[in-house]
Amino acid sequence: MSYQIKELLLADGDCPFAQWFGALDAVAAAKVRIAVSRMEQGNLSNVEWFRGIGEYKIDWGPGLRIYLAKDGQKIIILIGGGTKKRQQQDIDQAVGLWEDYKRRKSLTRQGK
Repeated sequence: MSYQIKELLLADGDCPFAQWFGALDAVAAAKVRIAVSRMEQGNLSNVEWFRGIGEYKIDWGPGLRIYLAKDGQKIIILIGGGTKKRQQQDIDQAVGLWEDYKRRKSLTRQGK
């Protein structure tokens, strides 16, 4: 099963994943691109799911992390990223952003 990969957009139009990705060096960015490509192809074996989100672990350098969630059966939303060092802060932020996304999506469906 393959997935469509999208990036989470905040209400103000900011994209936390793109901001994080844009600050990576070339090697780290390449590692993240490979990970995203694997997810797109349906390989979620490096993802640990908890608190409604997933954490894709890249075992390299500072221990890169990609935070994501599934929106339905075929869409993966990239929420953000980080490193092992800031893991708990990054998880808490990703969970909050995902909850906000779901709330905004629900309001849109209700026509508000």
